Amino acid sequence: MTVTAVEAPERPAHRDPDVMRWLGAYTASMVGDSIYFMALAWAAARTGSASGTGLVLAAGSIPRALLMLGGGVLADRLGPRRVVIGSDAARAVLVLGLAAVLVLTAPTVGVLVAVALLFGAVDALFLPAVGALPARISPPGQLARIQGLRGLAARGASIVGAPLGGVAVAAGGPVLAFATAGALFVLSLPLLLGLRTRPSAGPVRHGGKAAGDQQEWTVTEERTLTEERTVTEERPTARQDLVDGLRYIRRHPLLGPLMIVIGLSELGFVGPLNLGLILLSEQRGWGAAGMGWIVAGFASGAAGAALLIAVRGRVPRAGLVMCLTVLVGATGIAAVAQIPSVPPAAATAAVVGLFIGLAGALCGALVQTVADPAYLGRVTSVSTLFTYALIPLSYPATGAAIGLWGTGPVYAVSAAVCAAGGAVGLTFTALRRAELPR
Repeated sequence: MTVTAVEAPERPAHRDPDVMRWLGAYTASMVGDSIYFMALAWAAARTGSASGTGLVLAAGSIPRALLMLGGGVLADRLGPRRVVIGSDAARAVLVLGLAAVLVLTAPTVGVLVAVALLFGAVDALFLPAVGALPARISPPGQLARIQGLRGLAARGASIVGAPLGGVAVAAGGPVLAFATAGALFVLSLPLLLGLRTRPSAGPVRHGGKAAGDQQEWTVTEERTLTEERTVTEERPTARQDLVDGLRYIRRHPLLGPLMIVIGLSELGFVGPLNLGLILLSEQRGWGAAGMGWIVAGFASGAAGAALLIAVRGRVPRAGLVMCLTVLVGATGIAAVAQIPSVPPAAATAAVVGLFIGLAGALCGALVQTVADPAYLGRVTSVSTLFTYALIPLSYPATGAAIGLWGTGPVYAVSAAVCAAGGAVGLTFTALRRAELPR
């Protein structure tokens, strides 16, 4: 008599203690980030130099852009849990040390720039590792739900962090704000230390019930990459690991197209949401309050998308839905610049946030589930590079373009770039047919 083993059902992400520890640590770190940036801006303003303030606020983006890919290599070599713990500990020491320095002396541009550069360098390690960690603590079927929970945490951190930073600055100046941020980084450490990671289980196959009928990523191609990684007995250098990771992304039938979609959609979306919205509010006479309502619209729509993914855990035809939602969201971006009053602009922004947020969550979930966990740090570093490093460097060009041609044309071009991401994604059969694991 043969007894067939019945596989136990996966534990939902919101009931998994390890996922909740990771989510708590991630939320604490994100709130700490928001407070840190608020405190840094106030401390820079107190130096009395407008150019120095701009230099301080821009300094952190430089090491992020230069070191992000290296952070992905480090996450894969050492393990994402170890890198996240080390980076949060380093941020705690750095920010608490700055608070102690400011107790003794007034802030100077030189000190603040040095801190911003170091913080940006540590961020370049933290961001790829924290993105690669869910695949080491949860089964593939729950990774989409984790992306939804992560989106909710990020939105909640934005809502809580900025006001909390403002209160801390008002009550005790930048010193208290930096101390609060440092305490939150410290709070994340015991949660991260309590995480239990699972061994790397390899990539999710695209050829069975879990992922549709794509056959492009064959066993032969995977074996070729494996042989290239093990051509010598010696451990490869960090540079070889980086090249190997970029080659892996380029050859993968889904990851390459996903990186194109991420790059184009982020390039078309982030500029209008940040610098473009400030200039649009000034031109329309909406003021800071009007801008706040529009930002709240974006945030509420994105939170709704994150909640949908967190509750459902899976969306059928994820690749197709992702590309189509990018197209719908891009249309909304162009519309925002043509609306004359705040209420309809905020409502349109909520629609944009909903569709772009859903596209982002699905894209993140696909990246998490199709990438070989051994490469996930490097894969995450490439996708994160667009959002946190390269896109902010485009702000000066966005501002100059709006100054020359106005908000309407620039928003239209941005929407077209964003839509190009969804349109290009639709041209890849493997991406159109991509499914999340059941």
